[in-house]
Amino acid sequence: MSEQNRRFLLRERPTGRIDDTTFELDAQPAPEIGDGEALVRLEFISVDPTNRAWIGEAPTYLPPVGIGEVMRAGGIGRVVASRHPGYAEGALVQGLFGWQDYAVLSDAAPAFVMPEVPGVSPSAFLGVLGMTGLTAYIGIHDIGRPQAGETVVVSAAAGAVGSVAAQIAKIEGARVVGIAGGPEKCAMLTRDLGLDAAVDYKAPDWREQLKAATPDGIDVDFENVGGEIMDAVFARLNIRARVALCGLISGYNDLEPPPGPRAFGRILTNRVLIKGFIVLDHFDQAQEVAQILGGWMGEGRLKAQETVVEGFEQLPHALNMLFDGENVGKLVVRI
Repeated sequence: MSEQNRRFLLRERPTGRIDDTTFELDAQPAPEIGDGEALVRLEFISVDPTNRAWIGEAPTYLPPVGIGEVMRAGGIGRVVASRHPGYAEGALVQGLFGWQDYAVLSDAAPAFVMPEVPGVSPSAFLGVLGMTGLTAYIGIHDIGRPQAGETVVVSAAAGAVGSVAAQIAKIEGARVVGIAGGPEKCAMLTRDLGLDAAVDYKAPDWREQLKAATPDGIDVDFENVGGEIMDAVFARLNIRARVALCGLISGYNDLEPPPGPRAFGRILTNRVLIKGFIVLDHFDQAQEVAQILGGWMGEGRLKAQETVVEGFEQLPHALNMLFDGENVGKLVVRI
């Protein structure tokens, strides 16, 4: 193929925020495929907090991205050439394609073939109908297990996973409090998503807001943030509360590991269950959960929130947007 394959390669591991020295923009001819391979041209690339964790020194649930390697990321695109029986030309596929225009599929580097849904953008399969929605569902339905009338707190509730998790908790009958940054996001949570209350963590009185919003304590914490916000939530957990530990975004740019939670006395005496989870362990539920969430969307009970950044070159900036709180809902870059 004559097209160019733009790629962002990891140049050096960042200390703190990523900057112009973190990645190198490289262009090569689009890959040629052999027998048993297919070529996908990306349309959208997913931007997630875990992208930042993947370029640190420490292994996470996947090895760190190597220096000189294509930045790892989920994406969705079309098969433009195929010599593989499982991938027809024109098929919509999703996988860990990385920050590049083209990716090669094979049995050793597979992807998921996605359905075509009229009126639904392919980017939805990176968000509410994809890993984002699956993460939210596992955390709330399988781990948090809110009962009708219980109080659920969701941190980063205006973000990709948080906005879906909060809505699922409402659908399951809970009283839901979202934590987000700024009055506009907090208003969106209560006005558009139907949450019962919202706490503005950027306000000087956010601790008082949290107490006022949870007068009977907290039964379920869907934790995305960590740090002092998590400490304040932990201090209000009820007896036999459940914590779905999804992420700790507040510390991903820190040069030193943040201090651990300070409220473990309450965790002990109140017999709180804390469970960390990674969505990769739940791929076997993806199809079932997508059908459930899609049904709720069709009924108008679940709304998809999305921020779309235009242009491949904007990928590094988009990653920093997550830590500046500039996105609402799922953040994707349209290629």
